[in-house]
Amino acid sequence: MSYQHSMTCHMDGIRALAPAKWRGLDGLMSVFWDAEGQAGAHAYYVSPDPRIVIFFNDVSSQIRMSNRENGFGRHDRPMTRAVYVPAGVPLWTKFTAGHRFSHLDLHLHKDRLLRFLSPSVGTSAARSAVRRPVEIQDISAIGALANLLVGEVSTPSKHPVYAESLVGSIVSGLLDIPEQDGEQGNGRLTQAQMNKLIARFNGQGDCRLSVAEMAETVGLSESWFAHVFKQTTGKTPLQWQLGRRIELAQHLLLESGLTVASIAAQLGFSDQAHLTKAFRQIVGDTPAAWRRLQLLR
Repeated sequence: MSYQHSMTCHMDGIRALAPAKWRGLDGLMSVFWDAEGQAGAHAYYVSPDPRIVIFFNDVSSQIRMSNRENGFGRHDRPMTRAVYVPAGVPLWTKFTAGHRFSHLDLHLHKDRLLRFLSPSVGTSAARSAVRRPVEIQDISAIGALANLLVGEVSTPSKHPVYAESLVGSIVSGLLDIPEQDGEQGNGRLTQAQMNKLIARFNGQGDCRLSVAEMAETVGLSESWFAHVFKQTTGKTPLQWQLGRRIELAQHLLLESGLTVASIAAQLGFSDQAHLTKAFRQIVGDTPAAWRRLQLLR
């Protein structure tokens, strides 16, 4: 029996360039469309069920996304080529420039998704995986599967089980499914989760994230995230974040002509004195003295 999704969607400044092509399957809905967004176009999406969005061209320079209303400017990041949005998670998007794009939307009934994953990975791991958002830029294998699926959506030629198996392969390749004996079971973050944290951190304009935002990025509660992060890195989330900001400060001190005050402002420190204190604590010297020493080498 085909599934009809119930996503709420509001778009402004985005228009379809051709009629959408869709195909309803067992607990799944696949929709392919070509569209164009104007500079400043924006949209809002939320669904009671999970969904996957796969872009067939790079949109990271033209589209920003955020999970917070009015989050653009501080709580936004580039749109990646493939995105998994868990059930009930809102998503806002905004175009920084006009852009034409094509993408595949996969709407997945949450119970159908759990029935697919649970026999292979266990109910607990499946429930954990479907709650964690995923954003990746390199879609190589997933992109190939998505192209095959678009063919079956546009011009069905095989039994529906073929299209459903393609969706299953995309899900398996995209979702962050922990190994049954892997790090997640030992109270540690997986490498995929660390990669998402680093990508989120690098996408922040002022390189600052709250512990709650870091936990949200990997789909964990704030208290459990703080525990497993310390187990994984040996540092608290804020200690780790401060260390990475100081690393960025070192890079800017060597590679740019910015003043220490300008670097402090760019990296979200309250003022030059705040950066100097943190820099001395981690590096053992002031930013100005460290810069002079490095330039003399």
